[in-house]
Amino acid sequence: MNNAQLAETLVANHGMNKADARKVVDDIMAAIVTAAGKGEEVSLAGFGKFKTKNNPAREGRNPRTGETMQIAASRKLTFVPAKAVKDALNA
Repeated sequence: MNNAQLAETLVANHGMNKADARKVVDDIMAAIVTAAGKGEEVSLAGFGKFKTKNNPAREGRNPRTGETMQIAASRKLTFVPAKAVKDALNA
């Protein structure tokens, strides 16, 4: 499912027009990214939590040459599903 299909679900279930539904989906995604960018945890009850994780700098290897190289520190967004979601997936 992509953003357009998510917006179509809003149109079908809530009688919204396509433009408004797409705006709602885009705004929700933007709010999650903005909060995560600030290091905040985003918790959606019954769905799960989005958290940021810090990956420290480390040494790696270039797969083509075998040379060692420094991999920069980075942050990534992780998702931990709620119990209800886990149960629905494993039912």
